[in-house]
Amino acid sequence: MKKSENIIVGISIGDLNGIGSEVVLKTFEDTRMLELCTPVIFANVKVLSFVKKTFESASTLHGIDHINQLIPGKINVLNVWKEPVELNFGATDDQIGAYAIKSFTAATTALKEGQIDVLVTAPINKYNIQSDDFKFPGHTDYLNQELTGNALMLMVHDHLRVGLLTDHVPVNEVAKHLTPALLAQKIQTIHQTLIQDFAITRPKIAVLGLNPHSGDNGVIGKEEIEIFAPTIKGLFDKGIMVFGPFPADGFFGSHQYEKYDAVIAAYHDQGLVPFKTLSFGKGVNYTAGLDKIRTSPDHGTAFDIAGKGMADHSSFKEAVYLALDVYHNRIQHAEISKNPMKVREKQAEKNNR
Repeated sequence: MKKSENIIVGISIGDLNGIGSEVVLKTFEDTRMLELCTPVIFANVKVLSFVKKTFESASTLHGIDHINQLIPGKINVLNVWKEPVELNFGATDDQIGAYAIKSFTAATTALKEGQIDVLVTAPINKYNIQSDDFKFPGHTDYLNQELTGNALMLMVHDHLRVGLLTDHVPVNEVAKHLTPALLAQKIQTIHQTLIQDFAITRPKIAVLGLNPHSGDNGVIGKEEIEIFAPTIKGLFDKGIMVFGPFPADGFFGSHQYEKYDAVIAAYHDQGLVPFKTLSFGKGVNYTAGLDKIRTSPDHGTAFDIAGKGMADHSSFKEAVYLALDVYHNRIQHAEISKNPMKVREKQAEKNNR
């Protein structure tokens, strides 16, 4: 197993006119973070030196041209491009969007090739990243294409985990996307994620209905009767502890979510509005269901405060922590799966000491 400080955390820099570079530098100003991992930022060391000077950051940057030049204990910056880039904090700029994608795609390639162990992405602007070469609404969709598995957006804060059946889909199209196959796939993905990535042996999952009052027995929509209920029952009968569909309106306010290890919402705002209300600034966006590990803070580019030194880096730091936790949990899960008897024997010996 790798020593903690040798776990390589790749970081895509996001929109340079937003708060991404600020929260990245603030996170690693704390030198204790460098005892937990070795960061490598996919960007340009001259650009980040400018950002460092702007925010009077105490970070020490180590520029490299190849991934094999990185040094543990340093904030490594891999030069993805060499030319100068002019920043204008708070402005939407297509050229800056292109650099955000250069950083992200280079980091994704490094993740695929095993040059980095985990990926943490700073926020992008979904409008200015669009081009002939990149036609995705966000990070998750691109990762789903490039990596193995079925990506699922899972928002995480402590014991609160909210997954989405549909993510960046217009509200008037959500019902068209909902099928028994999709619902079953998402439930199974979260079930496996909770076991493999969060070390929960027998997870309990709640599913929220699509319609008000979860359809009121078909009076306000029939998706709960025709799609949700039979799919949930079928998976429950196969041994997955999944329950619902529950009416979404009072599920979080009544603290019912605390009884479950994860909640699956039907669409973006149904899940993210209560999640961010309960955990804003400390939540993490985790891409579950893939063979590689990617996390991100729960906020966007925050153009309104970019360049002012006001950005809170708590969510980005939590994203790094979660990536490291999942990395360790996957190693432990692989060991248990490979030789469960040996692991039980070691645990028994430990308990008898």
